[in-house]
Amino acid sequence: MIALARLGVLLGFVALWHFAAISMPPGLFATPLETLTAAEIMLREGRLWEATAQSLAVYLTGLGAASLAGIGIGVAMGAVPFLGRVLDVFVNALAATPRVAFVPLIIVVLGLGMSAKVFIVFLGALMPIILNTAAGVRAADRDLIEMARSFGTSRWRIFTAVVLPGAVPFLLTGLRIGATIGLINTVVAELYTAVTGLGGLLAVYGGSFRMAEYFVVVLTLSVIGVCVTEALRFAETRLTGWKGQGR
Repeated sequence: MIALARLGVLLGFVALWHFAAISMPPGLFATPLETLTAAEIMLREGRLWEATAQSLAVYLTGLGAASLAGIGIGVAMGAVPFLGRVLDVFVNALAATPRVAFVPLIIVVLGLGMSAKVFIVFLGALMPIILNTAAGVRAADRDLIEMARSFGTSRWRIFTAVVLPGAVPFLLTGLRIGATIGLINTVVAELYTAVTGLGGLLAVYGGSFRMAEYFVVVLTLSVIGVCVTEALRFAETRLTGWKGQGR
C-alpha cells in the first residue's frame, strides 16, 4: 500500500514537472524526457559515474568518521553527566553555526584536496550524531536500571545491556540527520574547494544553463540521500525489533 502511494506521488511529481517545463520558455526548464536522455548520455560517456564515485568517496569517508567520533563523544556525554554539562554548550554552539563559515579556515589549513572536503562533511554530520546519542543515553529507562541493580548486575553490564540498546533509536535518528547534512556539505565542499564530483557538475551545468544535465545531478544526489536514509531506517527496524516483542 505504501509503495503504491509513493508511486502515485512520484507520478504526480513527474506530471507537474512536465507541465511546468512545457509552460516555460524553451531551454529554461528541462522536461523529464530531456533529463532522462541527458542521463543516458552522461552514463554512457562515464561523466556521471566518475563524479558520483568522487562524491561518494568524500561523503562516506566524512560520514563514517563523524559516526565513529559522534557516537563515542555522545555516549561519553550521556554517561558522564559532568562531562555532558561541560561540553553541551560548545556542541550546541557549533551545531548552530553554519558550516560554510568554517570553509575558508579549513581551506587555509587543509588546502583544496580530499582532506578538506572530508573534514567539511565530517563537521556537518558530527553535531546531530553527538546530540542525539547523548540524549539517548540520558533517556535510559530508570525502571529497568533499578531492576537490574536489584539483581546485583554490574554497572558495566547495565550500561551495555540496558542503556546502550535503549539509546539505539536516538543514535540512528542522529545518523539519519547527520547523513542528510553530510550530503549537503559534500556538495558545498566540492563547490568551495577543487571543483570535482557531483558538486562540480552542478557548478558547470548550472553556470551554462544546461538544465537537463543539471537535473540529472540533482536527482542523483536525491537518490543517494534516499538510499542512505532507507538503509539507516532498515538498520533501525532490525536493531529495535525487540521493542515490538511481547506486545
